[in-house]
Amino acid sequence: MSSTRIAADRGFRYVPGVYQYSAGVAAEPGFRIERVRFADPVPMVAGFGRIADFLAAAGLPKTAFCACEMRSPAPFTEQGFSDFNKIYGAVLADWGIFLDGDNPVARSNVCPDIAPPPEPSFHAFSFVVPDADAAPSFVVSGGGEVPEGKGNYRDHAIALGDVSPAGLLKKGRYVLDEMERRMAALGFGWSDTTAVQLYTVHDPHPFLGSEIVARGAARHGLTWQFCRPPVQDLEFEMDCRAVPTERVLPKG
Repeated sequence: MSSTRIAADRGFRYVPGVYQYSAGVAAEPGFRIERVRFADPVPMVAGFGRIADFLAAAGLPKTAFCACEMRSPAPFTEQGFSDFNKIYGAVLADWGIFLDGDNPVARSNVCPDIAPPPEPSFHAFSFVVPDADAAPSFVVSGGGEVPEGKGNYRDHAIALGDVSPAGLLKKGRYVLDEMERRMAALGFGWSDTTAVQLYTVHDPHPFLGSEIVARGAARHGLTWQFCRPPVQDLEFEMDCRAVPTERVLPKG
């Protein structure tokens, strides 16, 4: 895992990842991360607008935006995911988000298996605010059972196509290890988390206790969302965070 880089003028550090997201972000001393969830998913274009308005109303620049969680209609093909990321990334570029070619914003993007949104939409977003007395806070990006930055997903997926208990265990172990690597790069571990989310349509119970709970990943419970990862052929994804302040924006 790459070492962190500091976005000094924005109050956070990040773990460099791939074009579409960093592997995670953490507030620097004197700052805290806050999370806002939309009551219902908001289509991406409108969502960017609502996020910009929210930040402006709070007296914050767009570059305070440090993480987001998205919901998409169905898993993308490899090409479809690349095309989507270019559209998403173009907005970040317009906002002045990129730093020396890095995208510092953390992200999760998953696909509800039941009642999905009709188009890619925002579920939640996080941002950085000054706070001299803030406790440490961070957001780790969603990660599935495949190494990032390999050019494609299918050729490198762990236990490709195997959704047996043994196959899911291999996938789950890889994802849990990856969450730990990302947190460690930011200086944290499971004991620091305030929320952990699991995204799969498969039953995690055979290894829920022995792997997820035993590692400390469910110390405050586990939010299991019946969603698929964003790319075809992937089956298991997680993300996690330590965020002291969270709120829900009403519909509209």
